Amino acid sequence: FDLGFHLLTYFIPNFYAPDYGSRMTSSIYVRGLGARIDQPVMGLNIDNVPVLNKDNYDTELADAERIEVLRGPQSTLYGRNTMGGVINVYTLSPLSYEGVRLSAEYGSGDSYKFRASSYYKLTPDLGMAVTGYYTHTGGFFENLATGNKCDWERLGGGRWKTQWRSRTGLRIDNTLSFSVLEQGGYPYAYVGDDIIGDDGRPVVRRGEIRYNDPCSYRRTALSDGLTIRYDAGSFTVASITSYQYSDDEMILDQDFLPLSYFTLRQARTEHSVTEDLVFRSRGDKAYRWLLGAFGFYRHGTMNAPVHFKQTGIEELILKYANENDQSYHYSWGLKDGTGGDELFLGSDFRMPSAGGALYHESNYTLGRWRFTAGLRFDFEHARLRYRNHTDTRYTKTRIKDDAVYELQLEIDDRSTLKQTFTELLPKFSVMYSFDETRNLYLTIAKGYKSGGFNTQIFSDVLQQKMMNRMGIGEVYDVQRGVAYKPEYSWNYEIGGHFSCMEGAVRGDFAVFYIDCRDQQLTVFPPGQTTGRMMTNAGRTRSLGAEAAVQISPWRTFDINLAYGYTDARFVRYETTVKNDDGDPVRISYKDNRIPYAPQHTLYAGASYTLRTGWNWLEYVIFRVAANGAGRIYWNEANTFSQPFYALLEASIRFEHRHWAVDVWGRNLTDTRYDTFYFMSIGNSFLQRGRPRTFGVSLSITL
Repeated sequence: FDLGFHLLTYFIPNFYAPDYGSRMTSSIYVRGLGARIDQPVMGLNIDNVPVLNKDNYDTELADAERIEVLRGPQSTLYGRNTMGGVINVYTLSPLSYEGVRLSAEYGSGDSYKFRASSYYKLTPDLGMAVTGYYTHTGGFFENLATGNKCDWERLGGGRWKTQWRSRTGLRIDNTLSFSVLEQGGYPYAYVGDDIIGDDGRPVVRRGEIRYNDPCSYRRTALSDGLTIRYDAGSFTVASITSYQYSDDEMILDQDFLPLSYFTLRQARTEHSVTEDLVFRSRGDKAYRWLLGAFGFYRHGTMNAPVHFKQTGIEELILKYANENDQSYHYSWGLKDGTGGDELFLGSDFRMPSAGGALYHESNYTLGRWRFTAGLRFDFEHARLRYRNHTDTRYTKTRIKDDAVYELQLEIDDRSTLKQTFTELLPKFSVMYSFDETRNLYLTIAKGYKSGGFNTQIFSDVLQQKMMNRMGIGEVYDVQRGVAYKPEYSWNYEIGGHFSCMEGAVRGDFAVFYIDCRDQQLTVFPPGQTTGRMMTNAGRTRSLGAEAAVQISPWRTFDINLAYGYTDARFVRYETTVKNDDGDPVRISYKDNRIPYAPQHTLYAGASYTLRTGWNWLEYVIFRVAANGAGRIYWNEANTFSQPFYALLEASIRFEHRHWAVDVWGRNLTDTRYDTFYFMSIGNSFLQRGRPRTFGVSLSITL
């Protein structure tokens, strides 16, 4: 089947992956844990190869044979950045399936998709699969400043998979994949009071998407994963080696207004190599074990210049300088006295990091009881080599005699920041099985998300230093403001699987409690700043429950229900904000809900299959479903939120053994809801969810 990254949200309790921004965003929230930037809260593996960069998560999952989502810390086996769980994607095997698969789709917003794949065996032990795809979206939201859709997209790529099995127990799998993406951006609507221009007319009204500078995102990604496995007499050994490459560029009108404040161009290139060596016991024994060693190396370079334009220079620099010059003897301006039209703030980075781990897990079965214990030692060293630079000239005019003085601000800072993380990650679980399908379990596990560096705050660091050279304000403490610490959690979970009525009703449930220390949150620095940063929020806790049920009263009728509840709150989080007078005030967010994580997730769907008995049309399948999420708070103060919303979808499928046609509709009630909120230079913005859409899909199997 084909499943988009964000559609996983619909089926999995307490799993929320909002669709906003660009495919670089890839934010995931699970059981109150999550992050908008930098380190992910969930891991992603495709055919056993880990995807190290969260920015590459959102891709096409064409020809996925099986997708499993494991919630709760998986750090013992999967390591860093899996404290919320892991997503494992397994694509179709050419040794188990042969044939040609073709598909095409057209939908609202001038959206269309094409995919072709061929699976065949060269010999009984050697199979090969080749897949290619292309998707296009014309967009749903118009930028009123340009008159064009701003959320258009073009994505193309392919995959080449080879599998070989020997009669001696040796298996070799290799998957080479690539993709090329181009996107517009971003459908962010202004939600403040109307901004009035000098002519008395509104520059931008509340609810409008209206910005004047270009926005876009492009990405080229390539990965190759090689798995070599050998089955010995009493154990198996597997080597999983991967190389991953990505090259992307994001261009932003960072003020998202029809004014000339500032723009950002962020270009990044990354190379990564991973190696995982795993030994497992074989056979149906009471005691089973696993022993592994993992290592990775990542090297990234990034260039992220910010260009201040005329309005930005006047409003954010010169006006601020004149209002805060405590001497009251000078008036600030640019050298030529005209205000100028551009100020360059340059930021260049090199970001090498490397890590390794040793891990072990033991399973012991005693009658109906199964005991599991595991431990992982994880090590990581990260560096940030940066260059922060600008060169500009200002004038200061002495008010009493109009004497003009010139001040040249030439800043070129270079340094290296370092962080090292070492963690022990234990796990213990016990399960009692009533039979093969019914059980109860208890799990206690430690989760860990590595720390990092706030590269997106460096333009503010440079701007602040420039202002300090002008005699105003203080400079950032770079080490404290740029580096953020790891995040830790202890997860306690009780759950089980059940089945009754001879399998007609089956499902699973869980209740959990998560004690999280130094939770990483994305925040906007106070005042009229240009960046965003990751910070550690002291201590949080999350508790909740989830359940999924499948009911099949007849072979032709299925009902699927999934519900998740999460109460995630700050236990200790204090920060400093500025009051209306501009004075710093210390406030506490204790007992407030954690932003961006929904309190409820819901899915309810039903499908009915009609057997026609005709040769040219075998089945007609009717499906209807509703999915929802909320309430979602947008800030730590809990003053803005998205109430619970539900989206209705339906489809009719006409199916033959060699072809199928689907006619579908999503968000049929045209529900209006928001998927994202943020602030820039003190202004608030929202992104609306997609409106009602319709489409038709054709698939052919030969």
